[in-house]
Amino acid sequence: MVILGDAGLNFYLDETDYNRKIEVSKIPVTFFMIHGNHEERPYNVTGYEEKEWHGGIVYVHPEFPNQIFAKDGEIYDFNGKKVIVIGGAYSVDKEYRMVHHWPWFESEQPTLEIKEYVESRLAQAGWKLDAVFSHTCPINYEPRHLFLPFIDQSKVDKSTEEWLQTIEEKLDYEKWYFGHFHDDWKIYKFQMLYKSIIEFD
Repeated sequence: MVILGDAGLNFYLDETDYNRKIEVSKIPVTFFMIHGNHEERPYNVTGYEEKEWHGGIVYVHPEFPNQIFAKDGEIYDFNGKKVIVIGGAYSVDKEYRMVHHWPWFESEQPTLEIKEYVESRLAQAGWKLDAVFSHTCPINYEPRHLFLPFIDQSKVDKSTEEWLQTIEEKLDYEKWYFGHFHDDWKIYKFQMLYKSIIEFD
């Protein structure tokens, strides 16, 4: 099962997360998770190790082998389909979380290094893939009808969405799947998933 970000397993960075991971480990499903903006990147969390999985590098905690975190920019092979993963997004609730002493992660958006790695992997693939799994989406395809009315969009950092737009305009692909906006929606080649579970074929 692919989780398109915000899995809720590396948020508190304490026993709360550990107990959640124990519960998830009891589910007879392998979870493949994209990086969201409400979680720390696994390489910044103690215990994760790199390994190869479906042709790409992933992060796995040995105690919880069914919980696999993707590495941004890696290209994975799912039954012959080539899929690149691009995680991260800006948190519109950043200030609220900080005021209330809730976790906020400086690593939430892709760094310049991550962006360069993503683009280098796409270049190696000839800018042609079957699908993209991301957390947010290119700026031209944002679900503006879901924007929260009390959020001033002029203060929202759209740099990740703008960067994804440059990728979308250059990439030859069939489908693009993303989460982030807490609803289910389809437009053009894009499918946003929140409550729905669909089969990736």
